[in-house]
Amino acid sequence: MSTTTTPPPGVSAQDLARLAEHWAERPSLRGWFSTVDHKRIGRRYLVTAGFFFVLAGLSALVMRTQLARPEAGVVSPQEYNQLFSMHGTAMIFLFATPMLFGFGNFLVPLMIGSRDMAFPRLNAFGYWVFLFAGLFMWASLPFGAAPNNGWFAYAPLNQEQHNPGLHMDVYALGLLFLGISTTAASINFIVTALKLRAPGMSLNRVPLFVWAIVATAFMVIFALPALNADNLMLFLDRRFGTHFFDPSAGGNVLLWQHLFWIFGHPDVYIIVMPALGIVSAVLPAFTRRGVVGYPLIVLSIVSISIISFGVWVHHMFATGLPQLSYSFFSAASTIITIPSGIQIFAWLATMLLGRLVLRVPLLFVIGFVVTFVLGGFTGAMFAVTAFDQQVTDSYFVVAHFHYVLIGGAVFPMLAGIYYWLPKITGRMYHERLGRWAFWLVFAGMHVTFFPMHLYGLFGMPRRVYTYRSEPGWDGWNLVSTLGSYLLAVGLLLVLVGVVHAVRRGRPAPPDPWEGDSLEWSTASPPEPYNFPALPRVHSLHPAWDERTAESLGAGATADRILSDGRRTLVTSELDAHPERAVQMPESTLKPLVLAGALLIFFTSMLLAWYPAAAVAALAVVATIAVWLWPPRRPDEELGVTG
Repeated sequence: MSTTTTPPPGVSAQDLARLAEHWAERPSLRGWFSTVDHKRIGRRYLVTAGFFFVLAGLSALVMRTQLARPEAGVVSPQEYNQLFSMHGTAMIFLFATPMLFGFGNFLVPLMIGSRDMAFPRLNAFGYWVFLFAGLFMWASLPFGAAPNNGWFAYAPLNQEQHNPGLHMDVYALGLLFLGISTTAASINFIVTALKLRAPGMSLNRVPLFVWAIVATAFMVIFALPALNADNLMLFLDRRFGTHFFDPSAGGNVLLWQHLFWIFGHPDVYIIVMPALGIVSAVLPAFTRRGVVGYPLIVLSIVSISIISFGVWVHHMFATGLPQLSYSFFSAASTIITIPSGIQIFAWLATMLLGRLVLRVPLLFVIGFVVTFVLGGFTGAMFAVTAFDQQVTDSYFVVAHFHYVLIGGAVFPMLAGIYYWLPKITGRMYHERLGRWAFWLVFAGMHVTFFPMHLYGLFGMPRRVYTYRSEPGWDGWNLVSTLGSYLLAVGLLLVLVGVVHAVRRGRPAPPDPWEGDSLEWSTASPPEPYNFPALPRVHSLHPAWDERTAESLGAGATADRILSDGRRTLVTSELDAHPERAVQMPESTLKPLVLAGALLIFFTSMLLAWYPAAAVAALAVVATIAVWLWPPRRPDEELGVTG
């Protein structure tokens, strides 16, 4: 329940009752499955991605236990290959981006002063596809058929003659299935941020988190087709005898790497960019001032999203490509550190010039800065071709990768969880428990991954099932394993803290942190309609602005209350001038049905039940036709979005 049902000045009790009637969803099992509310869908993304994170984390603990001592036998080589492949695949594809998109689903409409995403039904469809694709991939593990060639799935080891069974078929089809969700979500974010901003929220007043989400969405749109093409060709090679990656028949194994890393390096920033946006959103509340250098940070976000597409060969410096080409990609890999550094210096300046309030979200932001900068240093080292060739496929790469992704993504995610938990759940977290969680996570992360730099330099290759004791790697591996358990305890405390907050936390006020963005102008948790009156924005920090606050209360007008239906405002792309009000769709089961039909299609293709796959494909087409069939409504009610 929300903290208040009292109408603000300027909004009548009748208006509030009509809004509640139009936007409320059925409190039933059917209502749970048919919801299109962006807040409920956002929470589901967060919980589901968290569940996949736990599965991937448990896989990592088994791997670290296997590597704690030389020649251990905790799992077999085949089981280890599947565990490390599912760990990487799940962390990259099923946790990092969906978790950050979960924050985006919940927060973007609130931050821009809208009542929902642009396409609510498409939003629900994206979630169901994400859930089914994740279950599709994880369900293969108990049957010993999980992907077993790493999250990068290099050719020629992904070919049928070298890797028989369903392992890489699960990988190819699972990622093709998942890509539908990611693409749908990205389109939705772009249209929402461009067309549903509150009146007055011109582009120079858009929150930095929203900028980061939109830049990420554009990157997904341009990067994902390369991965989809790779996986489609892989499936055709394995099932239908094509030879895209078979050199003996005119194919090219490096074609896989080129296409994969054309997606894969931008994907690092697809993961990190929204996390950087979380940092920019959290800092104002705990420094009591706006982030320094707003225009430079926006320019940095846009620059990273463009330059990241020009560094993919950075991952291929040991493949024998022409040396001249390496110089261009080495330069691009160095240049991309500049816009990243701009954001780091802007955050440091914000903390130096502000008045710090040291709460758990800020602790995780500080932990992020320390860890991400260390990961950035080693990343700059990889831009030097000669050094990269020396440490390629060693544990030094594993250390760098985890410093960047845990430091650059997980620490900001944890800051975001603690920061927005009161808004999402309506309950406050336990501060002391949160501090314990931070210190255990911070210490566990560095104890786990810093030694990997050392035994990577000492020559330990990555992706090995076991090792002999002679090289002297055993002591450092034991330290890393102990650190992984310390990290797991810290993450467990985060989970305990969330559960404690939901069950026993004290009720949260609408704005416990004195935040600067619009989500803190709503109840905690927000009502189904978000705002009784859609705001009119007058500054970059609307929650700190008196005129914006007045527009939500005494200054509310009928054209922004919109209590005569399930409606929200469409505004112009640049200056957010009001254009018209649009009718938003009601709850429906169509997204779930369509996602279910796709699950049957991909499962049938995996098991070579091609007649069943054809029937499922027809069901997909029929469901889309029903979805898009024009509604039988009067002309004035047309304009319903997806």
